[in-house]
Amino acid sequence: MTAVSSPMLAAGSLVSSHGSDREKLAGVAKQFEAMFVRQMLAAARKADFGEPLLGGQALETFRTMQDEHFADAAAQAGSFGLARMIEVQLARQAGLDAPASAAGRT
Repeated sequence: MTAVSSPMLAAGSLVSSHGSDREKLAGVAKQFEAMFVRQMLAAARKADFGEPLLGGQALETFRTMQDEHFADAAAQAGSFGLARMIEVQLARQAGLDAPASAAGRT
């Protein structure tokens, strides 16, 4: 059996098109943070403070969409810092080098 050679692998374009392992880890950590924030907001919305004055399915759908958008924006901005901590911890366990932007923040 012979080894399969790919021009994309040889040129490094596969890594440049899909990102390095560290970049993928950072993206997944941000997705996890967004999902976690969504769950926190959903739990907070379940709190019952009496009969709502305005409400209905439309308002519930709007609030769900609003919470999802907030969670995504907060994760992208690093507002809670969860993604950064997850990324650093998992990168350390996987033996990945810290990116230049992470210097001094661990």
